[in-house]
Amino acid sequence: MIRLIWVILVSFPFIMYYSLKVSYIEKHGEAYDEARRYKIARHMVFIMKHNGGIRTKAFGIENLPADGGYVMFANHQGKYDTLGIIGSHSKPCTILIDEKRSHLVFANGFIKLLKGCRMDKSNLRGQVKAIYQIIEEVRAGRRYIVFPEGGYQNNHNKLQDFLPGAFKCAIKAKSPIVPVAIINSYKVFDLKSLSLLPVTTQVHYLKPLYYDEYKEMSSAEISEKVKSMIDKKIVECA
Repeated sequence: MIRLIWVILVSFPFIMYYSLKVSYIEKHGEAYDEARRYKIARHMVFIMKHNGGIRTKAFGIENLPADGGYVMFANHQGKYDTLGIIGSHSKPCTILIDEKRSHLVFANGFIKLLKGCRMDKSNLRGQVKAIYQIIEEVRAGRRYIVFPEGGYQNNHNKLQDFLPGAFKCAIKAKSPIVPVAIINSYKVFDLKSLSLLPVTTQVHYLKPLYYDEYKEMSSAEISEKVKSMIDKKIVECA
């Protein structure tokens, strides 16, 4: 918690600047394509990492599909997870996020900048709408981050159950599924930690599953396979 407060205090001038910039971009969206928006988002992540003494080591970048859209399914440890991926993922990507969480301070502007997908988990129609939005965008070449565990309360480096339904967007889009193992990300903004010592997290991009490999599998089988791949990597490297 103390690191989060420190980052906010030290980065406050930048936070105000980028808040105004995001508002400007929303009004002049035609001048900012996805690549330009993503470059701005990554610079925001860089400033936050620098001010917070945060380092993220990325592995397996060569496993990322060279062309087209795909969905990255990652384990969830905390507020830094998405930032760790974006900071190490050079091509533009965006995120599926819970509607309520997306309107928290700082998150709202970031989601607007990335044109992320907000899902209302309390509304079935809203969930279906979000899934179909992702399907169409992935088919068109966008790249998404999805956390199939849902929440991240006390997850640390141990996985919770994956929700098979989270994989339907990739299945319907017939897109590559990229398992992503996140390690030690919970330490960045750990609510119980009073330390400001530098912290290092890891992001491992594992070999993707292509449609031909999983088309005969059920969503539950795909979910379990991806979970086992991520769990194996965490056990190896944590």
